[in-house]
Amino acid sequence: MTETAVYAAGGVVWRVVEGKLMVLAIHRTAYADVTLPKGKVDPGETLAETAVREIFEETGIRVRLGIPVGISRYRTPSRRQKIVHYWAAHATDDAIRASAFVPNREIAALEWITPKKALTHLSYPVDVEIIENFLRFVDDGILETFPIVVLRHAKATARENWKGADAARPLTDRGAREAQAVVGPLSAFGVRKIISSDAVRCVSTVTPLAAALGRRITQTALLSQDAWEAGESDARAVVGKRVRSGKPAVLCSHGPVLPDILHELALATGTLRGSYLGSASALETGSFSVVHLSSTNPGSGIVAIETHDPKP
Repeated sequence: MTETAVYAAGGVVWRVVEGKLMVLAIHRTAYADVTLPKGKVDPGETLAETAVREIFEETGIRVRLGIPVGISRYRTPSRRQKIVHYWAAHATDDAIRASAFVPNREIAALEWITPKKALTHLSYPVDVEIIENFLRFVDDGILETFPIVVLRHAKATARENWKGADAARPLTDRGAREAQAVVGPLSAFGVRKIISSDAVRCVSTVTPLAAALGRRITQTALLSQDAWEAGESDARAVVGKRVRSGKPAVLCSHGPVLPDILHELALATGTLRGSYLGSASALETGSFSVVHLSSTNPGSGIVAIETHDPKP
């Protein structure tokens, strides 16, 4: 992020009503315009967290993020550049029923409209471009998706400073902060299943997430570095099960094992391999890549990959 730009995030919030796709537009009170839900990043917040928070604050609807659908850039009245990241976000029936939205000083009304109507109804060309991006996925048969998140464990005590078994190396103070920092953004993507290498540094990395979600951690040696170094790891078995389940999950593992996990995700989904896999697996400690897969169209392969580095 640059010092001069204003960063924000939001979403194309969608639902299907009687077989018809609808997206959510907001009518803003002060500006008398029609736009997509979005807002500025709060200090210490990641873009993914901002998108979920702002959608909830403006609409009362709690969502999890789907595929990224574009970035808009424009100048504010003060001439500062504003950069807004958008994701698709499914509004479930339960989430809509739970919304406590009432018209207020910021938002005058919410309106569910077809994407086609949104192209002429929205007030700003940058919003129209985001809807056009969203529709390209829809036209390809990709709407409902689920993420498999590949997470590198947080910073651990260095091998040379540890006299016990390598798998027992604990997180450093920095690592503990990194483990806390991933909770918000991983929650934003709706992660529910937590699978981890059985090494202490991996389990400790996802422990705060498990506590926040009220979920247990499934530990496995199949993703461990010890097994990888012994030629006994099996990322294929773990990845295959997660792809078949179609449920949002995080796989926490080690730097040397991550390329195998991404490779197996490509193979399991029939996706052409390329340099993007290397980029997605070259993660710093406490960073993660989100691999988006179609829930209804397995032939789509990997729909999108995005990498996040939520440093504390």
